[in-house]
Amino acid sequence: MNALEQLKELTKVVADTGDFESMKSFRPLDATTNPSLILKAVQNPQYVHLIDEAVDYAKKKEASVGCRLSLALDKVAVNFGKEILKVVPGRVSTEVDSRLSFDRERTIDRARNLIALYEESGIPRNKILIKIASTWEGIKAAELLAKEEIRCNLTLMFNMVQAVACAEAGVQLISPFVGRIYDWYKKDRGVDHIDPVDDPGVLSVVDIYNYYKKFGYETEVMGASFRNIGQVIELAGCDLLTISPVLLSELETKDISVALRLSPEKAKDLNIEKIEVTESTFRWHMNEDPMATEKLAEGIRSFARDIVTLEELLKVRMG
Repeated sequence: MNALEQLKELTKVVADTGDFESMKSFRPLDATTNPSLILKAVQNPQYVHLIDEAVDYAKKKEASVGCRLSLALDKVAVNFGKEILKVVPGRVSTEVDSRLSFDRERTIDRARNLIALYEESGIPRNKILIKIASTWEGIKAAELLAKEEIRCNLTLMFNMVQAVACAEAGVQLISPFVGRIYDWYKKDRGVDHIDPVDDPGVLSVVDIYNYYKKFGYETEVMGASFRNIGQVIELAGCDLLTISPVLLSELETKDISVALRLSPEKAKDLNIEKIEVTESTFRWHMNEDPMATEKLAEGIRSFARDIVTLEELLKVRMG
């Protein structure tokens, strides 16, 4: 078996892309998207019809221009999600507008709207994960949404305190960002490469996974944002790994051994101290971690910029 086939026997493999055509050959179980991936995909002529359909849908609604634009944005994301679900047998993650990352109530409203659009199209909510940034407000929004059986994927995760807060809130799934942590530490240390076994991004996921399994949390851990296949292989056994088509293709061509690295059994034997999280301790731990603070803010800004660009494309079509 090639490396990808071996990995699939140890971990649920998820495709990290908005290009559903590229997923077909890799046969992932789930798929994740974000504003940047959707923006990239909509510039492909073969997906123009998904944009046009969203614009037509929004224009028929009696609402303000701003409300119709927000609806069109959500509808575009849902249209891509629907197409992705024709390819993957499991779930698709669809992201709430990242400009709402510090607004609990509006995040909840947009999440409900996304679910309503999916259900209107015949897609049940158990096939959807709503992606929300791992701010305190985002985590509290996900906690309430979980009570409505709206499952969430908490993204832009860089610090253990974010992970613990998510687990305590009963969040369905988290996405610790391996590659972005790796990028920060490479720059901070002035190096071009960090070996996967010593990679702070990889070690972050290892620590979170072991903490969850040690204390019996049901929240799923999905490593994300990979820069190389070494990082992926080092996390074999993690609940899920979301991987770009480029790295999926590379794994498919590698005839190397992939061994189990993470397991609940190993975690149970570890000596790990329980962490208590309140809003004040959450904010303090984030404040004391320059990497997490910078990368969370940078990620929100980056996704927000791509949403604004996507909005401009929609405005032109809406007239």
